[in-house]
Amino acid sequence: MSMYTTGEIAKLCGVSVRTVQYYDSRKILVPSELSEGGRRLYTEDDLKRMEIICFLRETGLPINSISALLAEEKPEKIILILLEQQEQALHEELSERQKKLHMIENIKRELKGLERFSVDSIGDIANIMKNRNKLRKLRATLLITGIPVTALQWVSIILWIMKGIWWLFALWVGVAAVYGVWVSVYYFKNVAYICPECHAVFKPGFKEAFWAYHTPKMRRLTCPKCGYRGLCVEVYDENNDMEKNKS
Repeated sequence: MSMYTTGEIAKLCGVSVRTVQYYDSRKILVPSELSEGGRRLYTEDDLKRMEIICFLRETGLPINSISALLAEEKPEKIILILLEQQEQALHEELSERQKKLHMIENIKRELKGLERFSVDSIGDIANIMKNRNKLRKLRATLLITGIPVTALQWVSIILWIMKGIWWLFALWVGVAAVYGVWVSVYYFKNVAYICPECHAVFKPGFKEAFWAYHTPKMRRLTCPKCGYRGLCVEVYDENNDMEKNKS
């Protein structure tokens, strides 16, 4: 039967001699024999056990779990369960890291579009990205609620042209006016704006916001904190969610 010294088994398993000695001190891998000079000697079965230990360590299992596991009479089923749990944990960790990587990529992409930037600028971009999904959901909600109003518009126009039924169009005008006011109030209640000059997050007055020049992501406003007048970045207003939760 082949026998291995501490150095030999360490080399075969790709670990240090100190690691093998540590496993011995933890009673996880006890040498089968000792030489006359007191050297640890390991058998083929010990080598296989060491390979299992190294494999379990590479999966991320802690020493205490491995020690308890190998002490069982039939550890195979337990190993499978532990590996499944570790697999799930690694998938979750990978998902979190991918989210962080995606955030870093987006921040880098946004910063490339700025002529100059500071730590505050990075904070603004992080704020925008954090609430981007909520802002998209808000806009999608308004878009969906607007479909019936748009449908009524086209139906009323077609019936007016083809059948001379004008009152349905007049009804649509009234509905559209009411809907337009509701949409505007609801939308501006749920959004805020970041001043690019002082980086303050503020809510403009309804009248100013409603009539201001805007793009899909920005609106020309006056910052109440520093007086800056220009395009401000639109974000979802988290404070409004907090007020809803309190109530």
